[in-house]
Amino acid sequence: MSHVYCPECGFQNPEASNYCSRCGALLTADAGSETTMSFDIDEDGDEVDLLASLGITGPALVVRSGGGMAGQSFQPGEGRTLIGRSPECDVFLDDVTVSRQHAELMREAEMFSIRDLGSLNGTYVNRKRIELAVLEDDDEVQIGKYRLTFLQR
Repeated sequence: MSHVYCPECGFQNPEASNYCSRCGALLTADAGSETTMSFDIDEDGDEVDLLASLGITGPALVVRSGGGMAGQSFQPGEGRTLIGRSPECDVFLDDVTVSRQHAELMREAEMFSIRDLGSLNGTYVNRKRIELAVLEDDDEVQIGKYRLTFLQR
């Protein structure tokens, strides 16, 4: 029996599957046209070295997984950065698990905070649902099915 691996979480699914039984991502036949980079977190933090080698420096939100956007980064400006499913958002995450205006990242000098804007699925920092949280270097932010790493350096 042949298997297909999920492009989002790597789970091995039966070949006839259309959606991943672990994370629900759409399973498509790999035509070889697009490569998705994945980042694995080691105990010694090798992921950060990999991000640095790609030239990604903070402050930035880097997509680790979700929607085929792994490796993309968003660098917030001063003030408010809007995150959501609406194309008008500064950080556009195109998926039904993300609210139109899901969250906002606030930058005041060198301090960053994230605030949920009443989203349906919530905003998580380090796997805890938050209304408002101050972000530290290497925090994991989850918005819908997207997992992002906040880099401050």
